[in-house]
Amino acid sequence: MEPIHTSDSNFEQDVLKSSTPVLVDFWAEWCGPCKALAPKLDEIAKEYTGKVTVAKVDIDQNKETPTTYGVRGVPTLALFKDGEVIDQIVGNHPKENITALLDKHV
Repeated sequence: MEPIHTSDSNFEQDVLKSSTPVLVDFWAEWCGPCKALAPKLDEIAKEYTGKVTVAKVDIDQNKETPTTYGVRGVPTLALFKDGEVIDQIVGNHPKENITALLDKHV
């Protein structure tokens, strides 16, 4: 499954009300580390189909959601479960770090 693109207006429906955990990638078009992280998230989205949804939020086009969750740097990955942030990492991490974080909670 491909990552979904969500926005301030559908964040509640796509993420907070999701029946599966959602890994949200807060990113920006101008951010080099975000671009380096994207292929890893595409792989994770496919490998974790049915277990975890990967969602992307462009912080330049959606100001409200990153502010609500205190996102100060990009990329920030936040894992949501039952409408709450249960884990978070900032920066372009190796894929193994991200899957380890997911495996801890899924």
